[in-house]
Amino acid sequence: MDQLILGVFIITYLGMALGRVPGLKLDRTGMALLGVVALLGAGAVDLEQAGTAVDMPTLLLLFALMIVSSQFQEAGFYGWVAARVAAAHGSSDRLLLLTIMVAGGLSAILANDIVVFAMTPIVAVGVRRRGLDPRPYLLGLAGGANAGSAMTIIGNPQNILIGQVGGLDFWRFLLACGVPGLLSLGIVYAVVRWVWRTQLAEQPAERQPEPLPKADPWQTGKGVAAILFLLALFATDLPREIGALIIAAFLLLSRRLASRDMIGAVDWHLLVLFACLFIITDAFSGTAFAGMGAEWLADSGLMPHRLSVMGPLMLAASNTIGNVPATMLILSVWPIAEEGPLYGLALLSTLAGNLLLVGSLANIIVAERAARVGERLSFLDFAKAGIPMTAATMALAVAWLWVGQWMVW
Repeated sequence: MDQLILGVFIITYLGMALGRVPGLKLDRTGMALLGVVALLGAGAVDLEQAGTAVDMPTLLLLFALMIVSSQFQEAGFYGWVAARVAAAHGSSDRLLLLTIMVAGGLSAILANDIVVFAMTPIVAVGVRRRGLDPRPYLLGLAGGANAGSAMTIIGNPQNILIGQVGGLDFWRFLLACGVPGLLSLGIVYAVVRWVWRTQLAEQPAERQPEPLPKADPWQTGKGVAAILFLLALFATDLPREIGALIIAAFLLLSRRLASRDMIGAVDWHLLVLFACLFIITDAFSGTAFAGMGAEWLADSGLMPHRLSVMGPLMLAASNTIGNVPATMLILSVWPIAEEGPLYGLALLSTLAGNLLLVGSLANIIVAERAARVGERLSFLDFAKAGIPMTAATMALAVAWLWVGQWMVW
């Protein structure tokens, strides 16, 4: 049975790397679901084992945070912010800086995938109407969202998973990852500005006198209050997922926003992907192959508790199978002893996602949402800025983790 589990494991993660099955409209979530069905159908895993393998606190926290983020989406806040960024006065450089800082700031406290999902089409259309090439701004949006999300334990799905598995404190995580994440926003701006300097030499035309989208002030205020209460609860002994669910429940008690719409805004595909990968990686970790692999890595000095190993590993894994599946895979076979390497895993897996278009889900969302409004952000377009910005931000993060003694070289 171990051979079957190994086969399903390999095929599933190969599917994560390919993204889709040639000739079929089957994405990563579908492939992971088929892997679970194969394990259940073959009797390699039973329903009780599958239920035990799923980390429900992590899924509940992710779900609750998505509800909080959907409060802002349903209130029109994301559209309001994006429209004002695109319509801002000043030079092209200033528009780029605003795009990066707003995307990074919002992604630090809200789900980065939802931030870019809502902002991408409005930014793309807005800057295009002002006679500008949207591509550098879309790159800034993706790069800024990834870098900003690295700062906090709730900034992206892999950070949420790492925080839950390691029982990490919200504020200590911010202390460890906040500074390099913030400095990375500046690096994203500098690199995009340099690589796309010809396009950014064009100055924006004056905005046409048309009304901008409006946000519901009351519903936006509720969202802000929810975030503040959530951060306050994170400072208590209440389990993080319970506190987030309490906040989400209060947000659903609304006379103006339908709970169906708010729950519908949840990224159910991502939650299903998480659940399926929990089951598959748990099944694999129980095989003799996982034990032999972990033993070989330890004997070879290749366990990812060292910066010299984790940095290259996350660059390779995040840009093949994706940073979320890569994080889940590492956590399934890596014995966790200290919190420092977990901070490194969160920081480096997130920043590595800026290397290529396939490095993170946020990048793919930006490209797909931009294509729907007629703007193509190609693999090469992304790589031209993504490679140097990732090299610089990863070097910064490695230096920070080493100097701060969070990790050893």
